[in-house]
Amino acid sequence: MSGTVILLFGATGDLAKRKLFPAIYSMYREGKLGENFAVIGLARRPRTNEQFRQDVLESIQEFGRYKSVGDTDWTSFAERFNYMPLDINDVNGFRQLRVLVEELDGKYETGGNRLFYLALAPDLFGSVSFNLRDGGLLDTKGYHRLVIEKPFGYDLESAEKLNAQLRQVFEEKDIYRIDHYLGKEMVQNIEFVRFANAFFEPLWNNKFIANVQITLSETVGVEERGGYYDKSGALRDMAQNHMLQMLTMIAMEPPSRLHPEDIRDEKVKVLRSLRGFASAEDVRENVVRGQYGEGELKGKPLPGYRSEPNVNPASATETFFAARVFVDNFRWAGVPFYVRTGKRLPVKTTEIVIEFKNVPDNVYLSRKHSLEPNLLVFRINPMEGIYFKMNAKQPGSEGVLVPVALDFCQSCVVGINTPEAYERLIHDASRGDSTYFTRWDEVAHAWQFVDQIADAWTKLGSEDLAFYPAGSWGPKRAQELLENDGFKWWPVNGQHEGEVHWETTTSAAKPEANVLA
Repeated sequence: MSGTVILLFGATGDLAKRKLFPAIYSMYREGKLGENFAVIGLARRPRTNEQFRQDVLESIQEFGRYKSVGDTDWTSFAERFNYMPLDINDVNGFRQLRVLVEELDGKYETGGNRLFYLALAPDLFGSVSFNLRDGGLLDTKGYHRLVIEKPFGYDLESAEKLNAQLRQVFEEKDIYRIDHYLGKEMVQNIEFVRFANAFFEPLWNNKFIANVQITLSETVGVEERGGYYDKSGALRDMAQNHMLQMLTMIAMEPPSRLHPEDIRDEKVKVLRSLRGFASAEDVRENVVRGQYGEGELKGKPLPGYRSEPNVNPASATETFFAARVFVDNFRWAGVPFYVRTGKRLPVKTTEIVIEFKNVPDNVYLSRKHSLEPNLLVFRINPMEGIYFKMNAKQPGSEGVLVPVALDFCQSCVVGINTPEAYERLIHDASRGDSTYFTRWDEVAHAWQFVDQIADAWTKLGSEDLAFYPAGSWGPKRAQELLENDGFKWWPVNGQHEGEVHWETTTSAAKPEANVLA
C-alpha cells in the first residue's frame, strides 16, 4: 500500500473502539499498512495524544484479533496516532488540522495521500466535506478518499440531497460507502464459488433453482439504540443495505472483467430488475412487518419492544421484516427470493440458502422415497462456511435414503484470526479498490425499492403490523409467505434431523477431507 494519513472523525465513538482501531492494528501486524502511515483521531472531546493512545491500546486488548501486550512493535505503532479536538462546524479548526496533517505527511512520507473516515451521523457528512475543502485539506497532489458509514440517507430524497453535497467536493470515484457485510469473507466468497466452479454456473438459474432464502437474525433487542431504531426500523436498518447487497451477489451476472466498476455494474442490473410493488395491497401480500412483544429465550424473560428505553410506547416501528422478492430477468424469472431479518429471534445468524428443484415425482427413487431438495448454504455469521446437502444411501441399509451434508467449516480452519470485514474494507479503500463499496446508483436503486414498501406502510398505518413473542422466529405470516408457495424456511445454524454429516474440515489441526462425522 502507498503511504497515507488516515483522518478518523468520531474517534472517541463506539465504532472506532470496537472495529476501527483493532482493524488498523491487525493491518499493521500483517504488513498491509507498511511504514508510511499516520492516524489522526478527531472528535469534540478533549484528549491528549497519550490519552488517545491509551484508548487505542485498551480497544485492541479488548476487541482486537492481535493483542498488543508484550508486542515490541507497539511503540512504533502507537506513536503514529495523534489526537486533535475539533468542532466540525468551525472551518478554522480544519485550517489548524491542515498544519498537523502536513507535519505528519512530511514525517512519514505519505505523499499527500489522505483517507477521511467519517464515523459520524450522516447529516454531518456534507458540512465536514465542505470544511475539508475550505480548510485546504484537499490541496495536495496525493489522493483524497472519503469513507462514510451507513445509513446513507433516510429515503431516496434525503440520500439524493446528501449525495449532491458530497459531489460538490469529491468525485464519485473517491467516495467509498461502506456496507460492512460486503467485507465479510463468505459474502465475498459467493462470487468465487459461483464463477470458479464449472458445475454451478449452468445450474444457477430458474431451470434448476426453486428459491433463495436470505436470513439475517439477531437475538438482541434494540439495547441502547432505541432512540435511533425507533426512527429507522428493520427495513431501513438492514433490508435497504445488507440484505439487498447479499441478494445482488447471488443474482448478478458474470462480469466481463475483474474490474470494480464491471462488478458493480452487474449488481446495479439486479437492482434495476427487482419487481416493484404496484400498490399497498401488493406490499401487504408480499411483505411482512412485525414487532416483538414480551417473550423469553432460554428461560430468560425478555421485554417487548415498546417497553425498551427511548422507544415510543405506542410505536409502530418494525423490528422484523420479511418479503418475497422477484428479479425479473431471463436468469431468475419466476424464482422467489425470500428475505427476513429481525431482532429478538432465537438464533444469531446470517445465512443464504439456495434450494434447488427436486427430482420429479413418481420417477425411479422418488416413487418410494420422500426426497429432500438439494441445498447450497453460505454461512456468513457467526460461523463461516459452505454447506451442501444431497441425498445418498444410508451405509449398511437396504436402499434407505438419507440427506447427506457436505460441510466446509471455514471458521474451523482459520479460527479467530479470520480477517474482520473492516480490515478488508479499510485496506481496499487505501489501495483504491472500490469493488466491495456501494456506488451511488446502487444506493439510489435500493432506496427506490425500499421507499415503495415504506410508503405503503404509511398508507396502511399499523393495521398490518404483526406481533411476535421475543425469542420466536417472528410472525406466523412470515411462515405462511413460503407455505403459500409450497416452500418452508430451512433451519439455520445446524444440521437437519436425521442427516448424515460429512465434513470437508473438522478442525484446524485435522484437515482431512470428507471425514464421516
